[in-house]
Formats: sequence, structure tokens, C-alpha cells
Amino acid sequence: MIDRSSDDGATMPRFEGIRALFINATLKRSPEPSHTDGLIRISSQIMRDHGAEVEVVRAIDRDIATGVWPDMTEHGWDVDEWPELSRKVLASDILVLAGPIWLGDNSSVMKRVIERLYGGSAQLNDAGQYAYYGRVAGCLITGNEDGVKHCAMNVLYSLQHLGYTIPPQADAGWIGEAGPGPGYLDPGSGGPENDFTNRNTTFMTYNLLHLAAMLKGAGGVPAYGNRRSEWAAGCSPHQLNPEYR
Repeated sequence: MIDRSSDDGATMPRFEGIRALFINATLKRSPEPSHTDGLIRISSQIMRDHGAEVEVVRAIDRDIATGVWPDMTEHGWDVDEWPELSRKVLASDILVLAGPIWLGDNSSVMKRVIERLYGGSAQLNDAGQYAYYGRVAGCLITGNEDGVKHCAMNVLYSLQHLGYTIPPQADAGWIGEAGPGPGYLDPGSGGPENDFTNRNTTFMTYNLLHLAAMLKGAGGVPAYGNRRSEWAAGCSPHQLNPEYR
């Protein structure tokens, strides 16, 4: 990370070398407009403006099989595009899962993405830790009914359980009136102008960038005491049995 000065004299961080992946869990196939895409654009543009490399994927456009194995073609499915998407996940320092609220909960597509992430979580990195260690994650939620915090809790708990590091203020969302009403990008919704949403989205984005740069600069999460490979080999730190020391 290289610091440069902005026009007002403040320090403006740069994040060249940081890669971010946004997965949109909308139920709408491209090119149908997605309200969630509107919120993704705010966060992703901030990242690009600071030199990060960003890719946005709409999961429903991919033929992702249902299941919890890394490649479901080995478990009865004819086609599974998740292995290709998984490689993008593992090549990214930042993962942002974004999606709509349906019936007060995350979309079925969001749940499928999390299940497939879970399917790869037992893989190990070069340090013998779980594969997602050393990466950061956040989430964006849109909808016109209550449920932003409930959805965010589910997503962020799942991601940290799989090994991602979650920074402060790692979620943001927009919600309209309860019941049928305009979505985030609909004219007159007030979504794109909402100060609370814009503030939280901005804070989340910078916190993701800062923490990703810190972890990358430090070589990831220190490996002492959390290596799956050592635990399986019987080298368990801080155990009473001297054979484990």
C-alpha cells in the first residue's frame, strides 16, 4: 500500500495489488437490472479509485450445482461452474457477498454460494491453515422489507467460520418501506441518496481495503496454533500431554 496526498492535503491510501471479488446473489439473470448491483457499484468504484483490482460476478448467471463438495460433477452433477468461480475466490484478497432479502432472509442463491464456499473450506493454504485464512470479507444487502441485519449476521458468521477475517463495520444495506414498494434503484426510492447507507457502504469498503492490505503485508494470519496440518499430525500446541509439545 502506497500513500499519496489528496487535493485537500489528506493522506489518500493506494491499494495496488489488492484484488476484490463481489458475488451478487440476486435472483435476476443478466441483463435484467439488479438493485443489489447499484450498491455494489458504490463499493467497487471506491476500490477501483484507490487502485484495487475488482471483479463482479452474478452467481445466477453461472451453472452452479447444489452441494457441499468442491466439484459436484464428481457427485452426480453433469455441469458445475463453481470450481472456476472458486479459483477466483482464492485469488482474491477481499470477498464481498451481496444480495437481496426475500421473506426476511437471504436469497436461495446466497445460500447456495455459502454452501459451495463451505465445500472448499477444508482445503489448506501453504502454511497448513484453512484455505480462506488471510483474506477479508464483508456483505451488502438490499430489500424493501426488514431483515438487513439478520441477513448480514448469517453471511458474516458463515464467512468467519470458514476462515475469513471480518473487519469492523463489515456490512451495509438499504431497505425501503415494509411491503411492496420501490427497490433501491427505482426512481424516487431515495436509496442512492440515503446518507446512512452511503456512509456504511463507504466505511465497509475502506475497512475491507485497510485490513486486506494489513494481512497481505503481514503474510496472512500468523500460523502458530491454527495449523490443521499440524493438529492432524498430533502436534497440538498447549496440550498437557508432553508428546504433543
